[in-house]
Amino acid sequence: MSGAPTLAQLRAFVAVGRTLHFGSAAIGLGVSQPTLSAALAGLEQALDVQLVERTTRRVLLTPEGEGLLPRAQAVVEAADGFTDAASGRRALVGTLRMGVIPTVAPYLLPTVLRAVRRGLPNLSLHVREDTTARLLDDLGSAHLDVAVLALPSRAHGVAEIPWFDEDFVMVVPDKHRYAGRVDLPTTALRGEELLLLDEGHCLRDQALELCRQVRAVDAVSSSARASSLATVVQLVAAGMGTTLLPETALAVESRRGVMGIARFADPVPGRRIGLVHRASSARAAAYEELSDVVRAAMRRLPVTLVS
Repeated sequence: MSGAPTLAQLRAFVAVGRTLHFGSAAIGLGVSQPTLSAALAGLEQALDVQLVERTTRRVLLTPEGEGLLPRAQAVVEAADGFTDAASGRRALVGTLRMGVIPTVAPYLLPTVLRAVRRGLPNLSLHVREDTTARLLDDLGSAHLDVAVLALPSRAHGVAEIPWFDEDFVMVVPDKHRYAGRVDLPTTALRGEELLLLDEGHCLRDQALELCRQVRAVDAVSSSARASSLATVVQLVAAGMGTTLLPETALAVESRRGVMGIARFADPVPGRRIGLVHRASSARAAAYEELSDVVRAAMRRLPVTLVS
């Protein structure tokens, strides 16, 4: 090793590692591409390790780069947290990279984004929708700052901030015998053709767990699966089966076709949604502030807020 890495070099590496694109990384850092390239080359020279493979078409991380990127991100975050604490600045400024699961994003993002614009005008949210496992992987590798997931995440090294609890409702074809019921026992799932999302979606896992609890082992339909709730609801409207929807999705999805709604008797099955972040993050207090802003905006939604 010919010298200690500088913070500017580590920022360059992190930016390129996130975007895998020199132009985008340079824009994000507010520097020219030659300056970015020189910083990254200086880091590689200082470490005597190739971190990035450059071709005419693609930018790839080497195995060494993949291994060192999370550590570089941790150093950059620690430096930013130190500067914020020393200067007394609010931590919720600049860019926040947020991941959101698909069974939350279409239904709650408008509320979240409006709340952030009003309550945190100096914060810019960059949002990405993906499955729970992928979001947790990107959170761990510092490609995301926070993620909105069903809790508990059961992931190592993360902290969780609960936002709200919501009920599940049963969506059935319009003429189904359960349409309109408000006292449905969960055992009613037995014998149903339950349509679920593809593997990887946490709502699928939650529905399967509910089926196991009530011994509805044959409830899951093998006739169709989908990658979005919108498609599942269309299959229900076509008479192919029934499904479970989170309460926050009901207003949007019930407009997509003629169908019936059935509500469960107490204890109503449901899920908890919240924010997760790396437990090592220096911005934990800021994420609590963000959560307070979002919860306040959700008071009119059909959920039970959790503080």
